[in-house]
Amino acid sequence: MVEKLKILIVEDEFISRTLLKEMLAPFGECHTAINGEDAVNILRHSYDKPDGRYDLVCLDIMMPGKNGHEVLKELRQIELEKGIDGANTTKVFMVTTLDDSKNIMEALIVGRCEAYLTKPVSRMKLEGQLRTLHLIEQGC
Repeated sequence: MVEKLKILIVEDEFISRTLLKEMLAPFGECHTAINGEDAVNILRHSYDKPDGRYDLVCLDIMMPGKNGHEVLKELRQIELEKGIDGANTTKVFMVTTLDDSKNIMEALIVGRCEAYLTKPVSRMKLEGQLRTLHLIEQGC
């Protein structure tokens, strides 16, 4: 388990971004990006510092410019370039209104995200996923 998570929330809609930040703030330091291009830049530069890496990225799929699938693909490519794989990769939750099988399969199988949550996301479901991945303790 990580003591205090470093979290990046990538969401173009203000209300969704604010709600996710409110739900995740008790578990760590939350940063935000409002589009995919910003997210990739933030993620790429996070590897420049020893403690800069993110433990969790929450990605919306539908964003202007780079969508969540593209950001996830680039994140996994960055990790590959840095020699990070398996259990050491950044955990990614896709948080989206899209609940069709094509998007779900692309995120989980192709992009290798750890969770796919449809909006509106409940605090209980979000915390359940954090516990399942051992990012927070069972008692939290």
